[in-house]
Amino acid sequence: MTLADKQQQLLSALRAVKDPQQRLAWLIEQARARPLLPVELRTEANLVPGCLARLWLVPAFREGRCQFQSESDSLIVKAVAGLLCDFYSGASPTEILAQPEDLLRAAGITEHLSPNRRNGLGRVVGMIRAFAASHAAVAESAHPQTQQGGAR
Repeated sequence: MTLADKQQQLLSALRAVKDPQQRLAWLIEQARARPLLPVELRTEANLVPGCLARLWLVPAFREGRCQFQSESDSLIVKAVAGLLCDFYSGASPTEILAQPEDLLRAAGITEHLSPNRRNGLGRVVGMIRAFAASHAAVAESAHPQTQQGGAR
């Protein structure tokens, strides 16, 4: 499934819940169901800087695809960061970099967050994109494409 498909699916699910508070409640329920990030991954190196809540982001690169996990001591931050991790996980670095950065705004989530939370979660998107950028050349060399877009 492409990121465009995932975004369409996510937006449809969120738009089905008309009330913004109910939408946030739905996200929080998703966070409660999410497995905890293992304690050994909750390190200083994985902390997202500048967040008021403690937020850990753990990226991985396997078989040409990016994977992301997160955890936070704030349920709303855990919910939105988890949504971002689920959304971007499984995508290639090139797909991530081609995706507009406004997913949370398009989903109607940012307008219901405090400025501090918006900034912190914006950092998560930035870190995901930076991780993808750092692996884009590796992914391209592992899966070269011709100029017409076909496999070599």
